Amino acid sequence: MARTGRPPVIAPAEYAALREVVRDNPQATLPELALAWADQMGRNAPSTVTMRAALKAAGLQRTRPKAQLSRVQPQHPGKRYGYNAQHRPSSWQGIAGALSDAEWALAQDLFEPEPGSRGRPATYSRRSIVDACCYVLRTGSSWRNLPAQIYPPWQSVQKAFVVWARQGKFEALQERLRQQWRQRLERAAQPSEAVIDSQSNRGSPQGGELGFDAGKKVQGRKRHLVVDTLGLLLAVVITSAAVPDRAAATQAVAQACKRTGGSVKTLWADSAYAGQCAQQIEQTHQLKVQIVRNTGRHRWDDAQQSLWSEEQPAAMPKKRWVVERTHAWLERNRRLVMHHDRKPFYAAAWVWLAQARMLLARLK
Repeated sequence: MARTGRPPVIAPAEYAALREVVRDNPQATLPELALAWADQMGRNAPSTVTMRAALKAAGLQRTRPKAQLSRVQPQHPGKRYGYNAQHRPSSWQGIAGALSDAEWALAQDLFEPEPGSRGRPATYSRRSIVDACCYVLRTGSSWRNLPAQIYPPWQSVQKAFVVWARQGKFEALQERLRQQWRQRLERAAQPSEAVIDSQSNRGSPQGGELGFDAGKKVQGRKRHLVVDTLGLLLAVVITSAAVPDRAAATQAVAQACKRTGGSVKTLWADSAYAGQCAQQIEQTHQLKVQIVRNTGRHRWDDAQQSLWSEEQPAAMPKKRWVVERTHAWLERNRRLVMHHDRKPFYAAAWVWLAQARMLLARLK
């Protein structure tokens, strides 16, 4: 007697389509494969138990790629890499962080008062105040320890920094310089791809919104960044270190989409943003979220017919290193190694100023 019962959710005739889904998502988890299968077939997503049984019946199994034993030869064997004089922030007249004439010319109109504006003339030059802010950023000095022989009184410098941060001067400067640098590299002014990641830093006894990151074992704040493929900032969100990455992802992506005018179409992220967080971002901002996992992670492979040969590149190029490099760029400034500001808003202003200072050195 023929066996009767409910037909399988994924029939053997549909194994070819299942192989295509696995080919497009070689590092996906079972829930992600179920969602991809539902999108392709136009039906409800099967359970993980059903998906695992169908993959096993189709001959698909998870394997870990072999470690590469041979190192890739550098393209320039005679060139040495490392942190040297050309990587350090430029100095003018021996003062750390001071702007040169060419650098000040790129930022002068943002900080100088508009022609014909009313009010008492400024007691101190705007350039000296900007130099003082860059000095604090580069050296990590407190406001009270500003050299009185070189810069204006620290009260005036701190007040100007607070006013400029609330007006978005540093963010506007970074936006202008970012577009100029992209155009110099023959890129579009606004990017089409972005990368998101976060970093936890210690907090000072100054107080403010602090928390404990159980994963990194850090008591302080978390810096959420969205950058383009060149590592240039698109969004900065400062939260407590106790806030998970996916909780602040929507706010960071919304800020990046607003600054770029909706030009971003693809967002690269790590596995911390996978699942419901990625789906919410895709539905809210109409973005394609690409989850980049560890290259040593298990992959889905076909024991009967190999889907990926050793010569074929990975399906998802790894782009997360771009935002990791941006975090390293920022920590060249000692002010950003530790959070000294009580309000997270001013901590974000230091980040915008740090990259604006870096782009000024490039564009001068």
